[in-house]
Amino acid sequence: MDFLGWTAATGGLLLLMSLASGWINRGPITTFSLYLIAGVICGPWVLDLLHIDIAAHAELTAHLTEIAMAASLFITGLKLRLPFRHQGWRLGMRLAFPGMLLTVLGMSLAAHYLVGLSWPFAIAFSAIVAPTDPVLASLISVNDARDDDNLRVSLSSEAGMNDGTALPLLMLAVTLLTTQQEMTLDLFRHWALKDVLWGITGGLGIGFVFGRFVGQYVTHLRYAHKDVAPNDFLALALIALSYAAAQALDASGFLAAFAAGVGLRRAEVNVIRRQPADAFDDSDHRPPAEVLVNPHIRHESLDPDPARSVGLVVGDALSFGDTVERLFAAGIIIVLGVTLAHHWDPDGLLMALVLFVFIRPAAVWLGTTGIKVPWQQKMIIGWLGIRGIGSINYIAWAYTHGVAGEEMTRMANIAFTLIVASVIVHGISVTPLLNWRQAKIAAAKEQDE
Repeated sequence: MDFLGWTAATGGLLLLMSLASGWINRGPITTFSLYLIAGVICGPWVLDLLHIDIAAHAELTAHLTEIAMAASLFITGLKLRLPFRHQGWRLGMRLAFPGMLLTVLGMSLAAHYLVGLSWPFAIAFSAIVAPTDPVLASLISVNDARDDDNLRVSLSSEAGMNDGTALPLLMLAVTLLTTQQEMTLDLFRHWALKDVLWGITGGLGIGFVFGRFVGQYVTHLRYAHKDVAPNDFLALALIALSYAAAQALDASGFLAAFAAGVGLRRAEVNVIRRQPADAFDDSDHRPPAEVLVNPHIRHESLDPDPARSVGLVVGDALSFGDTVERLFAAGIIIVLGVTLAHHWDPDGLLMALVLFVFIRPAAVWLGTTGIKVPWQQKMIIGWLGIRGIGSINYIAWAYTHGVAGEEMTRMANIAFTLIVASVIVHGISVTPLLNWRQAKIAAAKEQDE
């Protein structure tokens, strides 16, 4: 097929997805599942139109997935407007750190004893498949800044922060595999201080400072100059600067992108709090600034009002970031479907079963001990741990940092198969499960009334 043919095919697929969006939202099949199926159909197993081996193009894969991850993490952080003391944040912290450690521990044991991976590869595999994905979790993450659903907030904050646990563990495993070193006290101390302590605190600090400062400064400029022109590139600038600065200083770029979104949102909250109470219908529940402006009629915001200025800043960032996230996610998932023919391994289905049904739910249950949460919510969180583009990025990262050989190929194949299983199984189950939960909440409210 020539370039014109591929252009027509791409346009046709996007048009079909747009026309069918209402049916997709109501049905059991997610958009990402359909993109995956489209990739499989174009790949060697069906039409044999495309042959793409992600592992053979690991560096390009790593960069593309980095962009998608950073954009998604930034948008996730920007949508989290609730105060840090909210239970959803505390749940997310428990899931992203102790819960993630328990998941990696359980999967390492399973990978070693069930499929025979050596311990370093078992740890690497577990770090790859343990994190929930911020890109594909859009169906279960917060919808917008007004969303205070405890379940969605906890899953969103977990997806934003779990790279702080999983990536350092992958880095440790890759160091052991590429240097052939034994685990010594000096190696562990260096890893704990540099990759864990500094990686987490540095990434979060750098990103938050960037987001908070830029948000307040740009808002001041817009307010001072009565500027209502679109500024879509602010999100791209914040994502790029926070990610690059953190990576250059050996901190976590993914955590920095997430924290930059959180910091920009804190800047918006700070502006809204300083506004006079009579500027709002309900001064005790002040809405996000972006709902105060109409981005399609921007001249309405010409009045010198800081709240409307920051509303334009945040609204432009959300619009641009969402578009970038969806475009990259669609392309990567289609490629995942194509490349599955090169990376299929039935052991991945066994590992998926173990992770989805046993280890993830157990890790969630143990990791959130002490926090009063209904058992149904814990069960849903334990099930809805979708894997996706973040895991693909980790596989590519391992390849680009020198891990190779037959066992690496097998480990990657198992991981790719598990990711595909997650996209399908979690994609099919998410809508019925959330509908069931919503019905239970509505029934409980009726009983209380």
